[in-house]
Amino acid sequence: MVLMDDYQEKIHALFKKHGVFIKVNKESKIFLEGERAKEIYYINTGAISISQETESGKELTIRICGPNSIIGEGSLFCNLTYHSMTAKVLEPSTLYVLSRKSLEQLLMEQPNLMVEYLKWLQTENLKHQSRLRDLVLNGKKGALFSTLIRLSNTYGNILENGTILIDFPLTNSEIANLCATSREMINRMLNDLKKHNILSFEKGYITIHDLQFLKDEIACENCPLQICRID
Repeated sequence: MVLMDDYQEKIHALFKKHGVFIKVNKESKIFLEGERAKEIYYINTGAISISQETESGKELTIRICGPNSIIGEGSLFCNLTYHSMTAKVLEPSTLYVLSRKSLEQLLMEQPNLMVEYLKWLQTENLKHQSRLRDLVLNGKKGALFSTLIRLSNTYGNILENGTILIDFPLTNSEIANLCATSREMINRMLNDLKKHNILSFEKGYITIHDLQFLKDEIACENCPLQICRID
C-alpha cells in the first residue's frame, strides 16, 4: 500500500517515532508465506517484492513496493495471524518496523488517521482486484501489456521525446513472475514489441514508445492512476 500527501506524512511520523529502524540486504526475506504475522513494515528506501507461490510451485509477484509503502498490513484488525505472501528485498533497503498490536493501538487512539487508513486499504483492495482481473481475463499478452502499463504508471519517467522510461530495472524472469507466465514467453513477447517499436530495453530498463498501443490492445478502461499501479 502506497501512502501519499498528508496521510503519508502522519504515518511516516508514527512509524519513525514508535517503530524500529532496520537495514536489509538484497535477496533477504522480510517475511515468508505461512509465517506468523507479528509486525507491519514501512519502506523508507529501497524496493521489496510481494509474492505468492501458486499450486504448481511457480512464483507470482503481486506487488513491487518502493518508498512510502506499507507491507504486511493485511493482518491489521483481523484474525489473520499468518502471512499469505512472501516479502523479498530487491535492492538494499531501510524500513521502520512496528508490532501489529502497537499499530492497532496507535490507530485506535487517532480516529481520523484510522479513517484515512481504511480509505487507503480500500484503494489497495481495488488495485489488487483490477490486477487479478487483468491476469485472469486478458491472457498472457494482456497480462504483460497490463503489467507494463502499471509499471509505467508507478515507476515511469516521461522523457523529452515523449517516451516513458520505467526507472526500475527488471529481468525477464522478474517480469514473468509479475505476469504468471514463463520467462521464454516473456522473451518472445518483448522481442516482438521491440521489433514493432512499441518499446525498447537495455540493461534491464524498459522504455515504452507507444503506451496507447498497449492500452488499445487490452481495451484499457483507463482506471484511476492510484488503482492502475504495481505497488
